[in-house]
Amino acid sequence: MEAFKLAPCASTTQDENASVSGRCCVAVRKLGQNPKCLCAVMHSRTTKSSGVKPEIAMTILKRCNVADRPVGYQCASKGIERS
Repeated sequence: MEAFKLAPCASTTQDENASVSGRCCVAVRKLGQNPKCLCAVMHSRTTKSSGVKPEIAMTILKRCNVADRPVGYQCASKGIERS
């Protein structure tokens, strides 16, 4: 269910140069309050089957200028780092 909350970010998760909408940033800020949850969502089957590229999706917090994002946090064993 959490993956569907990121629907406003659909195009942003496939192109690192795409502009990030305000609605997307709001959704990511809420989900990003729990990094483990965010990582689980970014690597879920639902997310991947919708065409999301996790390595790009994990950059959205930075692109939304979220100041309190964990720096260097790795998503479980997936090896994807947020900064």
